[in-house]
Amino acid sequence: MKAVVAGASGGIGQPLSLLLKACPLVDHLSLYDVVNTPGVTADLSHISSVAKIEGFLPADDGMKKAFTGADMVVIPAGIPRKPGMTRDDLFKINAGIVKGLVEGIAEHCPEAYILVISNPVNSTVPIAAEVLTNAGKFNPKKLFGVTTLDVVRAETFVQAITGAKDPADTKIPVIGGHSGETIVPLFSQAKPEVKIPEDKLDELTKRVQFGGDEVVKAKDGAGSATLSMAYAGFRFAERVMQAAKGKSGIVEPTFVYLPGIEGGDAIAKETGCKYFSVPVELGKEGAVKANNPLGMANEYEKKLLQACYEGLKGNIEKGVEFVKNPPQK
Repeated sequence: MKAVVAGASGGIGQPLSLLLKACPLVDHLSLYDVVNTPGVTADLSHISSVAKIEGFLPADDGMKKAFTGADMVVIPAGIPRKPGMTRDDLFKINAGIVKGLVEGIAEHCPEAYILVISNPVNSTVPIAAEVLTNAGKFNPKKLFGVTTLDVVRAETFVQAITGAKDPADTKIPVIGGHSGETIVPLFSQAKPEVKIPEDKLDELTKRVQFGGDEVVKAKDGAGSATLSMAYAGFRFAERVMQAAKGKSGIVEPTFVYLPGIEGGDAIAKETGCKYFSVPVELGKEGAVKANNPLGMANEYEKKLLQACYEGLKGNIEKGVEFVKNPPQK
């Protein structure tokens, strides 16, 4: 398994690369970024784990060398969110970065699983899909928007109510998108069942939706949610790798192109969105089946979903439009 981290020198990229270097499922780890990659690579190369490691800068065909032969490319590249900045503010800068990287994937490793972390995911995943489509290389089953941080936050914040020793033992589907009101935690579908006091529900929901703001504020201008995002990105990457190696029964929420996945058409019709995060069954070919939790949503969650659909449609269209009509330089 050759894994690539595109944006390996950044706040998410470094801890994510560390986790992948330590992962026994990774045989070959390739790091790529526009700065500092040799230093990050040298540092991680001293870790006594299975993965052989290489690092590349853009010079001397660096992208080609980094991407060729990749089984999986994880993309945390981009600038971090600063105080007062919405995920949407990041769009203009990060959209261009993601577009360039996905063009490289289409050329050098079109069969790889592609995991997009770069924000705003609601727009960057459609950008990736459009770029791959234009190159004749789009496989919807292998393109994933990583929304696992929303799931991790839901698990963590609910622990205060359940008192469970391990928060990850409580499975909570978080669906929709990956920013603000487009994030919809389905606490009613938690397993094992969770009883959330009515007076705590609004606060808990908002905390999952806007947990990133909590971190941005606490870091006081010094960055955004990098360590928790790296953990979440690794957790999803590990699930994809486990499925690729034949493990069955793996289901994870992820932001996907619904029409390209079994079960996705019905969800697209119901939501009015071609891209949506739902629990997806993973297999060797990537996304095997999209599971539809919408019919089991309670009245409270249905109201959240209406706000989600409206916000998400605009985000998706913005990503598609960026590729179809690129901004003038």
